[in-house]
Amino acid sequence: MLEPRQLRVLRAVAQTGSFAAAARALDCTQPAVRRQIAALENSARTPLVVRNPNTGHPGNTGREIRLTEAGEILNGYAGRILTRLHAAEEEMAYIKGARLGRVRLVSFLSGMSALVPTALAGLRAGHPDTDVTFAEAAPPRAVEMLRGGDCDIALAFRYPKLAGADRGADDWAGLVTRLLLTDRLLVAVPPEHRLAEAADTGEITLAELADEAWIAGCTQCHSHLADLCAAEGFAPRIDMVTDDHLTAIALVRAGLGVAVLPEIALTAETGDVRLLRLEPAVHREIVALTLPEYEALPAVRALLAQLTTAAGAQAAGLPTLSTAPQPGR
Repeated sequence: MLEPRQLRVLRAVAQTGSFAAAARALDCTQPAVRRQIAALENSARTPLVVRNPNTGHPGNTGREIRLTEAGEILNGYAGRILTRLHAAEEEMAYIKGARLGRVRLVSFLSGMSALVPTALAGLRAGHPDTDVTFAEAAPPRAVEMLRGGDCDIALAFRYPKLAGADRGADDWAGLVTRLLLTDRLLVAVPPEHRLAEAADTGEITLAELADEAWIAGCTQCHSHLADLCAAEGFAPRIDMVTDDHLTAIALVRAGLGVAVLPEIALTAETGDVRLLRLEPAVHREIVALTLPEYEALPAVRALLAQLTTAAGAQAAGLPTLSTAPQPGR
C-alpha cells in the first residue's frame, strides 16, 4: 500500500535529482531516503528511479538520478494525493484545536516587498498561533509549487495578451484566482535623458525609445517587453537583465539604459530617476492563486483576506508621479 511519507520522498527525489539532496530537503538521512524509495518500488512492483547515465558528461543537468516512466506517473499523482491530504490535515487541526493551523506562501520579488510584510503582520496580529512559511518564487515556479502541493498560496502576475503575441496557454487553468491589484507599468529614464521632461508634461510611446539600450527583468517581463516593442515596430536592444528593481533603478540612474518597471515596485528610492507614463497605458494583474482544495482552509482564507486588505492599502497609497521626488527638490 502506498504511504504518504513515501510519496513525499519520491517528490523530493524528483525535485532535487539525488538521494543526498532529497535527504537534506527532508531533514533526514540518505539511507532513510533510499529505504523509502525501495519500499515504494516494492509496493508499486516496478522501478521508479534510475541512475542518470549522463551524470558527469558535459552539458548534463547535474541530476544524479531520474524518474522512470512509472515514477513520473506516480509523482504526478503524488502531488494531488498530498494536496488533498494536507487539506484534510489542516481542517482536522482547526476543528480539534480551534486554531488556523499552517499556511505556506510564495511570492515574486516586488509582491514580497509591497504586499507580503503587511499581510503577514496582519495575520500574525489577528491569529498569533498560525504557523506561516514564506519563500520567493517567480510566477512560473510559484505555480508549479502550488500545483505540486508545496505551497498553499502563490502570488503571481500576468500581462494582457497582445495581438500577434503567442506566449502559450494560460497556466492558471483550474486554480482559484483572486485579483489583488492592477499595476501600471512606467518607463524609468536617467535624470538627464532627452525625454526626462515628459515626466511632468505627459505621456510617451515606446517607439520614442526605439534606439535606447534597455534593462530587462525576469523571463516573463523580458518577453512582455519584447512583445510591447514589437507592437511599436522595433526590437529592443537589451544590454542588461536583472530581477531586482532597485538594481534596475541604479543602472538607469547611472545612465546605462532605460527600463519598464511596475509601479508597485517604485518608492522614494527612485530618487532623481524620471518616471514616464506610457501611451497607451500598460498594466499587469497581480493575483493570489490557490487550489480549490485549499480555498476553504481557515488559514488560507485568513491570509487571502489579509492580502486583499494589503493590496487595497497599497493601491490607495501608491505615490503618484506628481508627488514623486524630483531633481533638486
